[in-house]
Amino acid sequence: MAAVTGCCRRFCKTGWLPALQFVRHGSKAVTRHWKAMHIMRLKLMAVTEYIPPKPAIPEACIKPHITYVEEENGFTRLLRRQVEQAFLENKMIVVCQYNRVPGNDMILMRHRLRKYNIHVKFFPNEIMRPFLLESKYKNLLPLFVGRNLLLVSPETRAKEMLRVLKSVPQINLLGAYVDNVILSKQGFTNYAKLPSMVAAQGDVVGALSLVTSQTSTLLQRGTVHLTSLLDHYVKQQSGDAVEAMETPENS
Repeated sequence: MAAVTGCCRRFCKTGWLPALQFVRHGSKAVTRHWKAMHIMRLKLMAVTEYIPPKPAIPEACIKPHITYVEEENGFTRLLRRQVEQAFLENKMIVVCQYNRVPGNDMILMRHRLRKYNIHVKFFPNEIMRPFLLESKYKNLLPLFVGRNLLLVSPETRAKEMLRVLKSVPQINLLGAYVDNVILSKQGFTNYAKLPSMVAAQGDVVGALSLVTSQTSTLLQRGTVHLTSLLDHYVKQQSGDAVEAMETPENS
């Protein structure tokens, strides 16, 4: 027995553990369970709850509302100045819807329009809408919704512009401002069908000259007719006088 005890002591000193250990498996004893609070205690806590007093003046009235004004940069001012200059210096301003156009087609369209002194302008809606809202062109505002481009010219070359736009189906005509008049798409098409100013002036001059020539003819018709009647009467009287002179001589 002493030998077994000494052996156990020797193994325990060297940190030896037995190969078989007894481990207890089972639930631990729970001493606390959730329990609903009594109704009277709930009422007491609700009645005694602290309610902070409301301030006499609302906080929104005490602190002033700070508005931050964004300053316009130089590029925005430059674009606005270019828009004002385009509307003041050009008699014809056409608004078109711009869809994606290949680069070569866009360059060719610009070149063909430049032959008729028509220029292509791109302005963002953030610049166009505030300008139109404060000007006499505010009726053009509904046209500036998506991506647009402007075709401007100091001359009214509507027929030539429509001829060039027919070759570029990606650009759709929306409206125009021509000679202080706002036109729709159909109105601008009808305007392009009108003759040029030179041809119209020639037609007016021809009509007026025809009327004046007819008027002068009508005014001279009475005098000419009266003159012819007098000549005929004089000839008739002279013929009667000759016959009267010849009759006594024969007798």
